[in-house]
Amino acid sequence: MIKKSCLVIAAAMLSNLSLAAEGVISIESPYSVKETADRFESILNNKGLTIFTRINHSQNAAKVDLELAPTEVVIFGNPKVGTPLMQCAASAAIDLPQKALFWQDQQGQVWLSYNDPAYLKKRHDIGNCDPVIDKISGVLGKLSKAATSR
Repeated sequence: MIKKSCLVIAAAMLSNLSLAAEGVISIESPYSVKETADRFESILNNKGLTIFTRINHSQNAAKVDLELAPTEVVIFGNPKVGTPLMQCAASAAIDLPQKALFWQDQQGQVWLSYNDPAYLKKRHDIGNCDPVIDKISGVLGKLSKAATSR
């Protein structure tokens, strides 16, 4: 019973992430979680970005007899983009490499979510690095739009 209660609470928290989570940008996807993540990975590969790993949280939950709506994370990066951010503020390294979350809410809508670089700027008190933040915002926005567009 406790496991089921925790799962319900976690699902409720995750379903509110798209609109309520400070510092997270979420974009609707017309594709399944797997297809959206596959599309995103393909774009990363075509752009020459490094994919460090892909985590399927739903499969991991099933291995311990728990249920979780489709949820995957892709961890990726590019030292040409991430290093300048760390040069601006060493503490930004805790948020790198970049992560993209692919998830399905309780209504069945699929989302692609990522950390808002403007929030990272605030979180790490990054000053005098607006061009770096703008570049990262642009890259993440383009990647996400390409993965979720028809």
